[in-house]
Amino acid sequence: MTPPQPPTHWPTARVALCHDWLSGMRGGERVLEILCEAYPEAPLYTLLADPAVVSEPIRNRTIHTSWLQKIPHITRNYRMLLPLFPAAVRSLKPAPADILISTSHCVAKSIRTPAHCHHLCYCFTPMRYAWTFQEEYLGSKMRKTIAAPLLAALRQWDARTASRVDTFIAISRHVQTRIQNFYEREAKVIYPPVDTDRCSPGKTPGPCDYDLIVSALVPYKRIDLAIEAYNRTGYPLRIVGTGGSRNTLEARAQPNITFEGWQPDEVVLERYRNCRLLVFPGEEDFGIVPLEAQACGKPVVAYNRGGACETILPNQTGIFFEHQTPEELAHAVQIAGNRVWDAHAIRRHAQTFSNAAFIAAMQDAIRTCLEPRPTR
Repeated sequence: MTPPQPPTHWPTARVALCHDWLSGMRGGERVLEILCEAYPEAPLYTLLADPAVVSEPIRNRTIHTSWLQKIPHITRNYRMLLPLFPAAVRSLKPAPADILISTSHCVAKSIRTPAHCHHLCYCFTPMRYAWTFQEEYLGSKMRKTIAAPLLAALRQWDARTASRVDTFIAISRHVQTRIQNFYEREAKVIYPPVDTDRCSPGKTPGPCDYDLIVSALVPYKRIDLAIEAYNRTGYPLRIVGTGGSRNTLEARAQPNITFEGWQPDEVVLERYRNCRLLVFPGEEDFGIVPLEAQACGKPVVAYNRGGACETILPNQTGIFFEHQTPEELAHAVQIAGNRVWDAHAIRRHAQTFSNAAFIAAMQDAIRTCLEPRPTR
């Protein structure tokens, strides 16, 4: 992989930003944060927002929300209103701009752009709820039957509104393929930024006497698989994160598994530095957490699908397992736990996904978008 190049300057332009919603700081919001730092005057359009839970560079600007914002407790219950999202994003009316940059995993890419404005979409994935992971999100056969007509309509709308985007950027080759399959559009790949300066090995080696998961506790992350595996092995596992599945998962876990809930960045960093290895049992579009762990010199045991295939070097920075069964995961963990790893080599690999690499690539993409287009 080509090493990151030093950032140059962000292109000068009137920029507008669009993000699906602002309800916390996850990987998507870290991307948005860098764009907000680059363009501090850019207005931000989003379905709904809780400025208190996002970083200062994001909230320190004019934020335009849809009419969903007026619904009481909307930032806690918005996922229940998925059928309303197309109408909500249609209500957003961006001011004149040279370029609109949407950071989208749901409907942000479908915003209508002003006249003579180029739309660059940094796509985390085509609408996940409509296209993929229905089994994990909906569960029962009855729910899937009831939801089928709605999801079919959403897929049609999502594919149709892809024409509002002039340039697609995909976060991985995995997502690039989805954009081609679902939207019939080409996309360039620019990997999301990983803060490899902050994520680094500790000055003194930790005990390395536990394995680690850092994840939202939702069905498609497959934390249940890890719990079954570690119930059998008895090796200590710490799980950092929260979500709607926590109570169910805790009820299935043996005492060797500890749920730590949400933790601030400094605690998560300490967990990375002192773990034996990171476990990544689900299929992700990209997956920043495995790279954060690798930046700290830690190997990863991951399911051999999705973005992890692009960020983990087999037998050099981690171990893959082929089938999502407790037996295969436990076996991969045993192999990784018995191997002597080169922490410096693992970190060097992670550094190719640094903030600097992302910034340089995005600057070039924006510059290309702003070039005059040939008249027909």
